[in-house]
Amino acid sequence: MKLLTAKILSTCFGIGFFPVAPGTFTSVVAVFCYYFLPALHNPLLLFSLVLLCSGVGIWAGGVMEEQYGNDPSIVTIDELAGQWLALVALPEGALPLLLSLAFFRLFDIAKPGPVDALQRLPGGWGIMLDDLLAGLFANLSVRALLLLLSLFHFWPSL
Repeated sequence: MKLLTAKILSTCFGIGFFPVAPGTFTSVVAVFCYYFLPALHNPLLLFSLVLLCSGVGIWAGGVMEEQYGNDPSIVTIDELAGQWLALVALPEGALPLLLSLAFFRLFDIAKPGPVDALQRLPGGWGIMLDDLLAGLFANLSVRALLLLLSLFHFWPSL
């Protein structure tokens, strides 16, 4: 029962079994959820969901690693939490939404410096924390780019 529960939760109710790029697919699903569920635009609610997914992901990811080895690709709750963190409190609009997805995938795949270091933590901690840092980097990158665009009047002032 423990493994089944971990499998259901860590794969985001089966999304992790998508045959091609399950992490990217889960990130896209996270963006669609954000877009089509306006309640998620509330930063407090979205951040609370990130924390909830993180706690569940640490536990479920650890269980899944015991069964499937190091950071199994079917575990995608980390992408859900990371992508939602990349979206927390961003301005409304298609550009911030798409930039958050692009930056999150960039940081999650490229794993620069500290993102890569966090991935090496044991169990569910490594699974979750590298994606959360990638999400934070993505959020800050979107904010920086939008600020830069606003300075050149390509985006409304922030």
